[in-house]
Amino acid sequence: MRDQISVRLPDGSQRELPAESTLADLAASIGAGLARAALAGKVNGEIVDLARPLACGDEVEILTNRSGADALAVLRHSAAHILAAAMAHLYGDVVFGTGPAIEDGFYYDMRLPRSISPDDFSTIEAEMKKIVAADLPFVREEVGYDEARRLLADQPLKLELIAEHEANGDALTIYRVGDFIDLCAGPHLSSTGMLKAFSLTKLAGAYWRANADNEMLTRLYGTAFFSKRDLEEHLFRLEEAAKRDHKKLGRELGIFTMFDEAGPGLPLYLPAGARVIRLMETWLSRELYRRGYQEVITPHIYKSDVWKTSGHYGYYRDNMYFFNINEGTAEEPRLSEFGVKPMNCPGHVLIYKNDLHSYRELPIRYFEFGTVYRHELSGAVNGLFRARGFTQDDAHVFCREDQVIDEIDSIMDTVDFIMGTFELPYTCEISTRPDKSIGGDDMWEKAERFLAEALDRRGIPFEINAGDGAFYGPKIDVKVKDSLGRTWQCSTIQVDFNLPERFDLSYRTADNDELRPWMLHRAIFGSIDRFLGIVIEHTAGNFPLWLAPVQCAIIPIADRHLDYACEIKRLIEAAGGRAEVAEHNEPMRAKIARAEAKKVPYMLVVGDKEAAARTVSVREHSEGDRGSMPIDEFLSIIEAARV
Repeated sequence: MRDQISVRLPDGSQRELPAESTLADLAASIGAGLARAALAGKVNGEIVDLARPLACGDEVEILTNRSGADALAVLRHSAAHILAAAMAHLYGDVVFGTGPAIEDGFYYDMRLPRSISPDDFSTIEAEMKKIVAADLPFVREEVGYDEARRLLADQPLKLELIAEHEANGDALTIYRVGDFIDLCAGPHLSSTGMLKAFSLTKLAGAYWRANADNEMLTRLYGTAFFSKRDLEEHLFRLEEAAKRDHKKLGRELGIFTMFDEAGPGLPLYLPAGARVIRLMETWLSRELYRRGYQEVITPHIYKSDVWKTSGHYGYYRDNMYFFNINEGTAEEPRLSEFGVKPMNCPGHVLIYKNDLHSYRELPIRYFEFGTVYRHELSGAVNGLFRARGFTQDDAHVFCREDQVIDEIDSIMDTVDFIMGTFELPYTCEISTRPDKSIGGDDMWEKAERFLAEALDRRGIPFEINAGDGAFYGPKIDVKVKDSLGRTWQCSTIQVDFNLPERFDLSYRTADNDELRPWMLHRAIFGSIDRFLGIVIEHTAGNFPLWLAPVQCAIIPIADRHLDYACEIKRLIEAAGGRAEVAEHNEPMRAKIARAEAKKVPYMLVVGDKEAAARTVSVREHSEGDRGSMPIDEFLSIIEAARV
């Protein structure tokens, strides 16, 4: 046995250690400060416990509270186990599912002997604090399948996982925290006392293993940070996010509503919401026409033959809605299967295929505000963020290979314009070839290079999301950051090698040969509905003037001022604005409060003085009085915001 082992640190240096040393030993050898700060480590890229033994040649990194997402994941995974231990103490006969760390915290799925509510959170947190104060070690043990079944004999969901691991030949590990035992691959903190700042945040229902055929479990969410300050800032953001919840504001502002009787995940847009949607479409259409796009309209349903040709029938059928139509007669029925479209691309491909095309015509850019329908589990439906019916600002570009980079660059210019208008900063990722894909190496290498060159041309930095492209081509994903610092996936630019091949698309070259066009999918909003939800939360419902469904509430002081108020309304509408007169028989203070609650950008108060001087007394939402203003001056503000 070697007396020494040599490991490599992130700076490239080597460190000699006694044989059988652990990550904790390595941290101690570097310094007492690091030993105290160490939480876990990375060995050859894998995040592991500090008790992990090291081998000669390992590449090693010690994780501390300054190590970002990796360290937070270890902290939060450990918090999930402390939560489970607390639930076992408090409720006894608990059946545990799984408890992973997630982006903003952690959760644990469990079957409880009785229902709980947020009112129970303080009791559960108090029990967790007892476990933290006890500073119990997280003890990892490798066990055989029979031993694991013996230790977890009263946990049917864990037994199911053990059976699956056994079938796959996976090694099993358990973790002990005091008297609590859990099946887990880890890693975890060294002890419970390292968890300093945590909070439970919400309850939800979740199907076991995300399968609607399985039982519904209670999912208890929480979050954890390395400092109380970070936790308090996060909880403040959650509180602010709750105030900005687009489902709540959507109802209060009269934007949309949903009824389960009409179908979960199918929003009903009220007049204010319909106006906002149309404003977004009108604004974007004008911009796309200016950029050389042509608008098309395609059906909501196609025969299944189309979906078989496109590949959706084989690859996407479970997410689609199918039905039969009798295309025969009553005497001789002939049923044909149709599918409701989950995407707009086959229609645009068929429009391209409708004519012969020359290289001189390319690029051809089709766009459509196409409503699509996808089968989502009812538990996954979430307002406008995840709906079963939604409208995409879809476009497809058919171009020559030598035009691809220019077209991607042009699309990114549109992305920049739109996200800049909504004051949404963004970042980009390029998702590359997955293990299962179509198309040759040359096509994939070119496509990935073209995407990167287009972003480089615009000076846009990007991350590589290796292996996460679609089976039919690589893509750029645009992620925006809202006013609360949350990240949302929005725009996508996708290269497609599949549909041009499946539908046998071609164009005539200068040499009178036939070539396949390159096809680019692109959506800037992504889903107009989802983007509207993001905008509602980003702005807290305070739409910019150009997008506000009602721009002005005209408030007459008394009934005798109604005629003047209605005249102002007509002038505003003639200038392209949107106004309402507060005709309610109630005090002026109540009328102003009503307009404030609806977040109307401007309130125009009119009385004897204003009528005589042909002015309006302007009050701006959340800003207060701006004083008296001639009508023409105010109309210029409205005209400047005209879509």
